[in-house]
Amino acid sequence: MGVDSANLAALVGSRICHDLISPVGAINNGLELLGMSNSLEGPELELISDSVNNANARIRFFRVAFGAAGEQDLGRAEVMSVLSDVSKGGRIKYNWSSEAPAPRRDVRMAFLAGLCLESALPYGGTVQILRSGETWSVIGEGRKVNIDETLWAGLSGAQEAEITPALVQFALLPEVAKEAGRSLSYDAGLEKATITF
Repeated sequence: MGVDSANLAALVGSRICHDLISPVGAINNGLELLGMSNSLEGPELELISDSVNNANARIRFFRVAFGAAGEQDLGRAEVMSVLSDVSKGGRIKYNWSSEAPAPRRDVRMAFLAGLCLESALPYGGTVQILRSGETWSVIGEGRKVNIDETLWAGLSGAQEAEITPALVQFALLPEVAKEAGRSLSYDAGLEKATITF
């Protein structure tokens, strides 16, 4: 069975996240047991606990963004749980507006767009994910928006920028959108940038 490169990348992402989520959860459970037994107290335990919670939240976020999409819907509660957890420890606060369940591929594109916006908000900010019918707008706002025009032009299909591991979302989002039959556009100002699909 042949697998194209975008689907192969999604399968690799799913596998990595699947294999990491259990041990990170086990570490968290161990920390909770240590905390309940008073075997370990103080800032060290809190630092380890915060780090584990942040890692767990990012893995859950990445599982949706980089994993295989499938055809199922994701409910509001599940999406809100992921975004709430990833917002707790990060410089970016995510907001989700859709009340209805959403196709996993659309949520995946929204999360990938959020990662693109994270790279444009060096001082942090908020990412608002809005849905109107079949149209999604992912809006990043912060003190300063930093857009690399060559990199962002790739969202429209004109990929000329070098893609590093930290910027893989800029290569993956156009592929996922194309596969879903959606077109991408973006608009950016000094304190706000929007990706629409």
